Amino acid sequence: MTGGDRPAAFGGPGWSPRTRTLRQEIGPIWSRCGVDTEWMPLKRVLVHAPGRELAASADPGAVQMLAPVDLDVARRQHEALVAAYRRLGVGVELIEPEGDVPPNLVFVADLFLMTPEGAIVGRPASTVRAGEERHVARRLAALGIPILRSIRGCGTFEGADALWLAPTKVVVGVGFRTNREGFQQVASCLGELGADAVEVALPQGAMHLMGTLRLLDRDLAIAWPGRLGQRTRAILEEAGFDVLLVPDTDELTRGQALNVVVVKPRTVLMPAGNPETRRWLEGHGVTCIEVEVSELAKAAGGIACMSGVLERGPAQPADGAM
Repeated sequence: MTGGDRPAAFGGPGWSPRTRTLRQEIGPIWSRCGVDTEWMPLKRVLVHAPGRELAASADPGAVQMLAPVDLDVARRQHEALVAAYRRLGVGVELIEPEGDVPPNLVFVADLFLMTPEGAIVGRPASTVRAGEERHVARRLAALGIPILRSIRGCGTFEGADALWLAPTKVVVGVGFRTNREGFQQVASCLGELGADAVEVALPQGAMHLMGTLRLLDRDLAIAWPGRLGQRTRAILEEAGFDVLLVPDTDELTRGQALNVVVVKPRTVLMPAGNPETRRWLEGHGVTCIEVEVSELAKAAGGIACMSGVLERGPAQPADGAM
């Protein structure tokens, strides 16, 4: 067949080559998503409304929780968290799992890392949480969000161990939740996107990097004193961050005071009941919006742990602005 005789299916007249990149197809083809900083305005989150699976907290040590959780109170607090997001203009997606639900599924942030082109699905380190990634992968796919990679082999990776320092740099904490093999797989995927992954060791006592360090703006980081390694601090300062150490360690331990979600630069959603930390943050120009999550915290996590970030983006221009 000559070129003119070939049907479109074989490259003849009518063939339409796909020339846009995946990143250019986010929005027109794939669902809007994407993250490449920790502080740009929050657009959409993925959460799991806790259900009967929290009955397993009656034996907290067996499911890696801190204390038994009152399901009715936990549900009300989670509903209040969702309502707070919606009042702030943040879209909220629910996982809506099928079948049996693992007890820790409420901590969605551990299960994936969002990139500018889609998600890297994690692989939790504990047998108690094994399989949670199936529920988040199913929901991401149903939402039309690309899944770029799922951690495989003996790799373990939890999304709460990764933070975007800049659109071209991600710091990843390696410890007992994320191992070296998991880090290497994440680094490989990020490298294909043009971003460097930097490995940092987590100190003993730190569950995730998220619980040690939060980035509130392009030049402002807050950290847990005694848990921020010298190398990590040097990386932050080299990237232009002013690193502040949260002064009230009792509130860090008891009240999950560092477990905040950035809604927009220097505005955070934080757990209620941490007045000293709130005053300290406000003294550094940070606006604080409180939500009560004390019952949910008995499951060994906080607001940031429960919020899988799907999309951040630039602020919308004011009406009439160009």
